Amino acid sequence: MSHHLDSPLARQDPRLDLTDHYVFRGEAGTVFVMNVNSSLSGRDARPGFHPEGRYEIKIHLDGAELEALAYRVTFGEPDEAGEQRLALHLLTGPDARDDAATGELLAQGRTNSPIAGPAGLRLWAGRARDPFYVDVRQVRAINAAVAHGARPDPAGWSPQVAESSFAGSTIHAIVLEVADQDPRLGRDRRIGVWSATKLATDAGGWRQINRAGRPMIWPIFRPDASASASDAGTTSPAEEVRGERERIAGLVAGLVAANGTAADPAAHGAAVAQRLLPDVLPYRTGTPATFGFVEHNGRALADNAPEAMFSLVMNAAVATGLSPREFADTRSGRFPYVVAA
Repeated sequence: MSHHLDSPLARQDPRLDLTDHYVFRGEAGTVFVMNVNSSLSGRDARPGFHPEGRYEIKIHLDGAELEALAYRVTFGEPDEAGEQRLALHLLTGPDARDDAATGELLAQGRTNSPIAGPAGLRLWAGRARDPFYVDVRQVRAINAAVAHGARPDPAGWSPQVAESSFAGSTIHAIVLEVADQDPRLGRDRRIGVWSATKLATDAGGWRQINRAGRPMIWPIFRPDASASASDAGTTSPAEEVRGERERIAGLVAGLVAANGTAADPAAHGAAVAQRLLPDVLPYRTGTPATFGFVEHNGRALADNAPEAMFSLVMNAAVATGLSPREFADTRSGRFPYVVAA
């Protein structure tokens, strides 16, 4: 799982549990996809989006440490048909980091219908097929090896018998396309992106529940759904760098040392931690997205992120046995790019 059910705090209400996060080139501009509320959460999971929550896409500009743009989506209570009203606000500068700021209203409408905004902006939110694919048996083998500095024990799994554990499941997606003519992003601009879910508190403030940047950070390096995973979910990428960089470097060094895949395990561990943190997804607007072993430039819906991340930490090619062609029915070349379910 890229980010599914990754912490006790997120498990309390799957509507606020981030499952995946994508950034790629769309028909008219830069597309941001934020997925939550997997159907794999169980029969008792409530459908839709949390009416007391916030769903935020955070954008760092030109390598800045802190976000300068935030697109905030909020939802109303479901009606008899399960539809929800929604509103999109833009926050800029210091307001992008301020829960008390209200921002500028850009668009509003209802779930499961395309919504238009200024400068060619488009928004859609609703239930969709989950485009993510991986065999959880392989994930467990890799994260156990990372945790213990050992060789992966596939326990009977192999690429030849791989089956996606997410086949047939659904999520609730928020899809935002910012057109090229938007003056804040445009084309050929270097950005870093992460997503966050927040919940209103009884004291009148907001508590961050979950966040996501690069895929597979949580299942590889925080696989135990422990309190520490919840703590990481409540921070920003800038806040976690110091402590996490050393921890991840040590875990990767132990892994490659046990597998003999790096001449200098400590150096490889440090290089991987430096590359992955802070945990924001880099992208150059206007370019084709690709999340692979060599390059992280956004993330397309079809990208095999588990294979890329497993290979990176192992410093060796690791096959998942799964191809994006097998899951082509979970994505579309036209807005909203996900497939409604």
